[in-house]
Amino acid sequence: MFKNLITKLAHLSEMVMLKHSIFSLPFIFIAMTVASGGWFGWKLFFLGILAALSARNFAMGVNRYLDRDIDALNPRTKNRPSVDGRVSTTTMITFIALNGLAFILVAYFINDLAFKLSIPILAILGAYTLFKRFSALAHIILGVSLGLAPIAGVVAVLGEITPWSIYLALGVVFWVAGFDLLYSLQDIEFDKEHGLHSIPSKFGAKNTMFIAKIFHILTIVFWTIFVISANLTFFSQLAVILSAIMLGYEHYLVNKDFTKIDKAFFTVNGYLGILFLFLIILEVL
Repeated sequence: MFKNLITKLAHLSEMVMLKHSIFSLPFIFIAMTVASGGWFGWKLFFLGILAALSARNFAMGVNRYLDRDIDALNPRTKNRPSVDGRVSTTTMITFIALNGLAFILVAYFINDLAFKLSIPILAILGAYTLFKRFSALAHIILGVSLGLAPIAGVVAVLGEITPWSIYLALGVVFWVAGFDLLYSLQDIEFDKEHGLHSIPSKFGAKNTMFIAKIFHILTIVFWTIFVISANLTFFSQLAVILSAIMLGYEHYLVNKDFTKIDKAFFTVNGYLGILFLFLIILEVL
């Protein structure tokens, strides 16, 4: 029985790609660190992790559940646990419900504003999958979903939304939307064939890479404004400069060889968030 439970948990983890939580977690803690001017306490640390994981699990669960029919047709996704039967539809629905309730409960224990925002946030998180069926703006919706992370972080500490947190969030929106455009290049022909709306299928690979560059330039612009607005100095400025270099390297990898998309998507962006958080911690210390 214990072995079966471990196997089921492993399949659920694979289904929602739990390891990719690394994209959102650093920016929650960046916002919390700046808002508190240092260490924000163990309570908010654990509640922040629980909020981030439950929100992401909810969003990915909804995505996998609603996309079962599409994923079954795509050679890249047909072996996902949500498609090949390792995770049943009943398990997926239960997983979605439990994580949604967990997120609301965690928000309740954080503060009143977090609790009031919890259901609207879940609605936004669940919208991505629906958007790509009728609008190429789905990439932006995904960006907004992760861009909520720093907003949630500052709300958790201060109980309000500050101007600098909005700039930080907008940077995350365009960062995520930009690397999602590059990642979506893998499915350009599949999206065309099945009538799915994406910027690559609508505008082609060359134009998509140009739009992704524009998005990532906007990322650096908004993160620069964040640093200025929050009155941060050397280490935060260095974080923005290094982020610009890493994003440039990401585009170099994809322009050189489309087979490097996975490396650009997972490795570069994963390290970017961690490095940014590390430098912010040095800043406030």
